[in-house]
Amino acid sequence: MDKSHTASVLIDLSAAIVSVRGDQPVCLTVPDVSEYQTPGLPFGPFYPDRHRTMEIGLRQWVVEQTALDIGYVEQLYTFGDRGRRSEGPEGADGQNEEEHIVSVGYLALSKQCPQPDQWSEWYKHFPWEDWRNGRPNILNQQIIPYLEAWSDSDEIRRLRLQQAFGFPDRAWNDEFVLDRYELMYEAGLVWEAYADGRQKEKISAQNGIAMQLDHRRILATAMSRLRAKLKYRPVVFELMPSSFTLTQVQKTTEAILGAILHKQNFRRQLAKNELVEPTGQMSKARGRPAELFKFRQDASQSSNLPGLRIPSVNPETSRR
Repeated sequence: MDKSHTASVLIDLSAAIVSVRGDQPVCLTVPDVSEYQTPGLPFGPFYPDRHRTMEIGLRQWVVEQTALDIGYVEQLYTFGDRGRRSEGPEGADGQNEEEHIVSVGYLALSKQCPQPDQWSEWYKHFPWEDWRNGRPNILNQQIIPYLEAWSDSDEIRRLRLQQAFGFPDRAWNDEFVLDRYELMYEAGLVWEAYADGRQKEKISAQNGIAMQLDHRRILATAMSRLRAKLKYRPVVFELMPSSFTLTQVQKTTEAILGAILHKQNFRRQLAKNELVEPTGQMSKARGRPAELFKFRQDASQSSNLPGLRIPSVNPETSRR
């Protein structure tokens, strides 16, 4: 082995902890102590001598930084790109070449949002991903024109643009959150590209609230994973209270997907898959009382439960 090319490796563990507050999906954040004051995800280094596993290390950092004892956790992805974790516009040039940082992202779900000021609405970081009120204006006014000019005559870039953003006439895929963010990063359309030294000018805040280090990239990965998983596993109930109305289930699903769903089709799918059962009680909310349901206990033990494959009623989410 040529020891002249060896470098130390630091493993960082980051948690995208997701909940839904009202009709908004939120993620747990920690404050940034740097001059840029960008929020970040709970994270910390993996110490092999202190942490028996990486997941145990992650849980310890989350408790230490947020006092939240998380339940279900799954590993998302491992990023090892050099130059994607810089603290300022000096970017990769300011990184320690003797230390290579490997970033491991995790997804966790929480039914509650203790300490509300620590939770950030994820569509404030990704405003182009929320289609519940129609196609976001930021796409046509800012993102698509910039990316068209950036891709220009580069065939590979244009193909990636068409696939990720449903451009010019392809279907919009709500699971391509990470693909869209990565394209915008490469094109210099997000603040993190400036922080990493890949973009000389600061980016408009309209392109979403930036996050420290590579944490918005990890959050994009979590959004992609959760949106995909909703369709083949009933994970939406990991975000629901013990009893709920069918409207609450639909609103929570719509919040995660960033799309409006057909009410009758959604309820038919719930009934067909036998995912919920009535509690025999009614809601105490203002207005007309609604029947309360709960996730079936026997269903929760099954490993073959389907998700909720419900088409959006908003035609713009399928066509530009």
